[in-house]
Amino acid sequence: MGDRGQGIAAAMKLVVAVDGSDVGEILVEGSGDLFNFTFNGVERTASAIEMEPGVYSVLIDGRSFAARVNGSEVEINGRKLGIEVSDPRRAGRKSRSGFGAGRQNISALMPGKLIRLLVSPGEAVEAGQGLVVVEAMKMQNEMKAPKAGTIVEVRVREGATVAAGEVLVVME
Repeated sequence: MGDRGQGIAAAMKLVVAVDGSDVGEILVEGSGDLFNFTFNGVERTASAIEMEPGVYSVLIDGRSFAARVNGSEVEINGRKLGIEVSDPRRAGRKSRSGFGAGRQNISALMPGKLIRLLVSPGEAVEAGQGLVVVEAMKMQNEMKAPKAGTIVEVRVREGATVAAGEVLVVME
C-alpha cells in the first residue's frame, strides 16, 4: 500500500483468517494510501503508508499502529499474528491455500546483526519454529516460520549485519 507499494484502486472483497481461524470478509474501497473498509458491518477509514520494506504506519480511527509484515506473519504492538488473506474470486477450483502458500522469503524486520542461525537448508520446520535470531536496537528478535515447510536456502551467516527487508531464509 504506500508510496512504494500498490494502493487499492477499487472495491475489493477479501476473506481473512487470523491464526488459522476465519474472521470473515472485509470489503475494502479506496485508492492510494487512504481507504475505507467494512468489517462485521462497521465501516471505518484508514491509511497505510509503507515506511520501509515490510513496515507500515497504519492510522485507523485516530489511532496509530506500526505493522511489521513478514510473509504471512504480522506484528502489531509486539503481538504476532498469522494472517491469511484470499480473494474469493480467485478461489475457483483451487483449494484455499491462503497467503502463506508457496515459497516464503523470511526477511529482517529492521537493520541488525544475525546472532543465531537455527536452521539449515533441507531441514523440515513446523509453523512457529524459530529460524534465525536478529539483534536490533539491543533487543533479540526471533524470526519464526509462518507455516510448516522445508528450508530451501539460508542467505546469511551468524555474525552478519543485515538490512531491513533483506531476505534471510527461503522456505517452501
